[in-house]
Amino acid sequence: MDLQVRQEGDYQYIDEGEGEVLLLLHGLFGALSNWNGVVDHFSKSYRVVIPLMPIYEMALHKAGVPGLVNFVEGFVKFKKLKDLTLLGNSLGGHVGLVYTLNNANMVKRLVLTGSSGLFEDSMGGSFPKRGNYQYVEERVGYTFYDPKTATKELVDEVFSITNSNAKCLRIIAIAKSAQRHNMAKDITNIKVPTLLIWGLNDTITPPLVAYEFNRLIENSELYFIDKCGHAPMMEHPEKFNSILEKYLAKTPITAASV
Repeated sequence: MDLQVRQEGDYQYIDEGEGEVLLLLHGLFGALSNWNGVVDHFSKSYRVVIPLMPIYEMALHKAGVPGLVNFVEGFVKFKKLKDLTLLGNSLGGHVGLVYTLNNANMVKRLVLTGSSGLFEDSMGGSFPKRGNYQYVEERVGYTFYDPKTATKELVDEVFSITNSNAKCLRIIAIAKSAQRHNMAKDITNIKVPTLLIWGLNDTITPPLVAYEFNRLIENSELYFIDKCGHAPMMEHPEKFNSILEKYLAKTPITAASV
């Protein structure tokens, strides 16, 4: 489906469907389109909301995980959202973890896929080289089990980002903030039902990271998708949606709120 980006106040976002709120958070090089398959499937039964995080525009001194958490807090308040099922991929998962810890009364379920917060190998261990399209293409392909998942449109978008000094400075600042901010001691305090959906072939946040999240978050369930990299909702949307749908059905918000 073609996603309609809405503009309201200082926020750009997707808002499709009605019902319980699924709040989706994209990653560092992510975009609203990363969640197309999820929006298409779940907007029939849920209200699916995706804020466009200001990764490339935020003030440099605020460029980091805490600044992005503050942005999400402001967006949720602005839109008067509540009883959230919070989904985060990669950096979005990291932001979701901190948001949940800071706003436990707002989050009823947490879903992490390829989340940072414990360990991540950003862009295959290095930041993209400016002006080198082939290098960017290889690094974006590294995100997926099947490099062909990295469409030309996606590679072009990342290439454009890496050719902006201002955007690169913010990417580096945010990535360093995420790497410094290890959450191993904090996430044991997360009590909401948590679903972990991981690519079995994820090389950025490998399966060992998923097992560690599963160990540290008491009320969590872990599912792997085979032949899948760092963005399961993009690479295997049908399998991702099936796992998520079954989990939502068996963890109703009324039960999670008790």
